Amino acid sequence: MHIILFGATGRTGNRLLNHLLDGGHTITALVRDGTSRLQPQEQLTVIDGDVTNPKDVESAFQQPADIVISALSTDKSDTLSTAFPHIIMEMEKRGIHRILTIGTAGILNARSEPDTFRFESKESRRSSTRAAEEHAAVYRLLLDSSLTWTIFCPTYLPDGEAVDSVAFEFDYLPEEGSRITTGSTAAFIAGHLHDESFHHARVGLVEIE
Repeated sequence: MHIILFGATGRTGNRLLNHLLDGGHTITALVRDGTSRLQPQEQLTVIDGDVTNPKDVESAFQQPADIVISALSTDKSDTLSTAFPHIIMEMEKRGIHRILTIGTAGILNARSEPDTFRFESKESRRSSTRAAEEHAAVYRLLLDSSLTWTIFCPTYLPDGEAVDSVAFEFDYLPEEGSRITTGSTAAFIAGHLHDESFHHARVGLVEIE
């Protein structure tokens, strides 16, 4: 299967890249200063480019793809809200339907206020909501698109290796834990590429404590 991956050099994205390569997939990765940060190999095509530049995004779609995955961070800017209209446009133009993205637990529903994002509720302890607002913008763009999307929403995300004890819940953050490592997040996503029950869903992720 051919996958276009954005965010392949990030904390979670790089771990996800390795899982996908180990799974036998071929990958096109769009990366700023790509060839200095990733080594191309038989299964991996690295394209230098900026995901906020529509021409660079277009260049990532030159080969037919089965799935698009975004492990992009907000980069403390409007990276996501700028990039995703270009990504969605290219996918719809080329008939690529499936997209998986890594979001944040802030865009899940608050248990105390089910019609409210967690980052807008009393459940949030965020000092700044800018990153969550960017991820919420992506969620709204995907809702309005024709794509078959899944947004994986990990809670507090420290670096670390994968463990087997991961809990998930649709639309809400599971109550069994308060963190999940980058390794566990990457492994969970790689293991659920084809799970149709995850279509059109936000998936809250935690490690069970």
